[in-house]
Amino acid sequence: MSEFIVIHPETPQQRLIQQAVEIVRKGGVVVYPTDSAYALGCHIGDKRAMERIRRIRQLEDRHNFTLVCRDLSELGTYAHVNNQCYRLLRHATPGPFTFILEATSDVPRRLMHPKRKTVGLRVPDNAIAQALLATLGEPMMSVTLILPGDDFPLTDPYDIRQSLEHEVDLIIDGGFCGLEPTTVIDMTTDSPELRRQGLGDASPFLS
Repeated sequence: MSEFIVIHPETPQQRLIQQAVEIVRKGGVVVYPTDSAYALGCHIGDKRAMERIRRIRQLEDRHNFTLVCRDLSELGTYAHVNNQCYRLLRHATPGPFTFILEATSDVPRRLMHPKRKTVGLRVPDNAIAQALLATLGEPMMSVTLILPGDDFPLTDPYDIRQSLEHEVDLIIDGGFCGLEPTTVIDMTTDSPELRRQGLGDASPFLS
């Protein structure tokens, strides 16, 4: 049965953040809030935890996970970007966007698109997510918490607990999260392309 902890959405308690990070480091799968919806996350290097998330979401092998980062300081490690692309990202982060970027050799192959060698990166504007990433000291692999057969993400931590308490190791109650996933923008082409319209305003990228 999973642990269930309540963390303040604006001033996260560091003791509880540390508890959550230790679960991630030990190979756990966690449910945590972001600025768009609740997400499933695990350690970047843990293949077994990633496969557990695939089973929970019933994802195909080709489904891309997203690297959720604290800020753009980790961008150069995991993605190739030019100066123009970096300026656009800087103005849109943190925020409810997922950016598809050309992956570097430091990205585990299982996280890349199998043909395009791309990776999704995201910097959430959420105090709990930011505290988790800062304490962890590296990105997390993540996907939006939409269960098979559902059209929208789960928003109520107690509903999440009822559905997943035997499937995940930790559920963080960080209050209500929205129903919209992130806006996905492909930055690997000459001009940015909108792949999915979600919560974020894509107009600055497409003008």
